[in-house]
This record gives sequence, C-alpha cells and structure tokens, in this order.
Amino acid sequence: MTVTLYDYWRSSAAYRLRIAFGLAELDFSIVPVDLLTGEHRGAENLSRNPQGLVPSADIDGQTLTQSLAIIEYLADAGHHDFLPQGPLPRAKCRALSYVIAMEIHPVCNLSVAKHAVAQSGGTMEMADWMQHFIPKGLRAFETMLEGNGPYCMGDTVTMADLCLVPQVYNARRWGADMSGLTKIATIMENLEKLPAVQAAHPDQVQPKA
Repeated sequence: MTVTLYDYWRSSAAYRLRIAFGLAELDFSIVPVDLLTGEHRGAENLSRNPQGLVPSADIDGQTLTQSLAIIEYLADAGHHDFLPQGPLPRAKCRALSYVIAMEIHPVCNLSVAKHAVAQSGGTMEMADWMQHFIPKGLRAFETMLEGNGPYCMGDTVTMADLCLVPQVYNARRWGADMSGLTKIATIMENLEKLPAVQAAHPDQVQPKA
C-alpha cells in the first residue's frame, strides 16, 4: 500500500490525517502544498482537489479529499477503524468530530478569518476572531464528552480525538481561553504521550527554510 499526503504543515485537516496514518501504522510520504504562496490554487493542486484545499491523499492510486471521509475510508478499506463499535457510539463519535470539523474549523479557516478581519475596517484582529469562536466550540465539545476514559470515546483513539488534537493546537496558537475544559485537558495529556501524535505535530513536519 502506498500513501501520499498533500499537506500544509499547519492545516488542521492535514494534521488529522498525519495522526490517523501514524496510528494505523501506514507508511506515507508528504508532498507540501504551500497555502501562503497560493500553491493550493494552482492547476496541479486543483487537479487533485477541485476545491483548491488541502489535504488530498493518494492511496493505492486513488486520490481522495476531505479528511473525515479519508479517515472513514481507512476502515472501509480494511486498514483501521477510528469509529467505535455500535451504531449509537459511532453516531456520538461523529457528532463530536463534526463539532470541530464542521462547526469550529470552517469559521476559523484562515481564509474566512482573514476576510472577516479585512471587512472589519481595522476594528478586529485575527486573534480576536479566533478567541471568540474557538472557545465557544470547545466548550460545547467538553459538555458532549461522556465518561472518564483516557480519550474522547473511552479507551481507544477515535476520529473525535483526531479532530481534537489539531483544534487544541490552534487554540493554544491563538491564545484562546481554555479555562474550565478539564476533560479536554486530560484527554490531550493522554493523546500527547502517543508517538504517532507527537510525530504529526506541525513542528515536526514544517518544511525547512
């Protein structure tokens, strides 16, 4: 099996896949796509991802987009299942994942935040935007967590954890208020001990100047 990840080192969605591939023990290579220079809008990236986004992943000759779809494909293809067993736990895991991937992330996407700041006429900075929306979403996530297992859904790392790690990275990066998020803090402490999570950290894959 050959896996190529088209990646931007600070992309939350790409970060999810780096963790997923590592935990699934899949060998993968990274091809950087520089969002700051607009490389994602170029013809080469658009041929892989018509949305002009990252990540994309080539898996055994097939190009896939959308990080959560790729994560679920790994199970469907018999590689690794990041959803718990049973219809109700799977639905709850998806709901947690979607809080981040479909609610927090789209609003805090760099292009959205930059546009909001530009339209504010100088009354708002990027950090103001992030510090408003990230804590709001993470508080909801915290409330939705059940049980006291080491990870979001108990004793096994699931898709919800794959989404949480990059979002907490962004929260820390932008100085978002995470006070009171005790369950998230405990889960992150456990996740950050895992070698696959450590290896996927943006600092470990940032292209050298």
